[in-house]
Amino acid sequence: MKEAKVRLNVDAVNELIKDKFRNNKSWFAEEIGVNGSYLIQVLNKKEIDHSPKIINGVVDFCKKNELNPSKYIFLE
Repeated sequence: MKEAKVRLNVDAVNELIKDKFRNNKSWFAEEIGVNGSYLIQVLNKKEIDHSPKIINGVVDFCKKNELNPSKYIFLE
């Protein structure tokens, strides 16, 4: 059986940051408990988009704020 892959929906997360964090990626990184520089690289598509720490942070943020995590995470 093939293992499912999880990826960040970079475009949707960028929209979330634009709408809820005044486009401040460092603020969002702090909110989800990840390194700001690394998150920015991921969101600029210069780094891999399946970091477990970032994905878990986004999912936890969604749960706390009553957002649908499947909008921000791809399950392949």
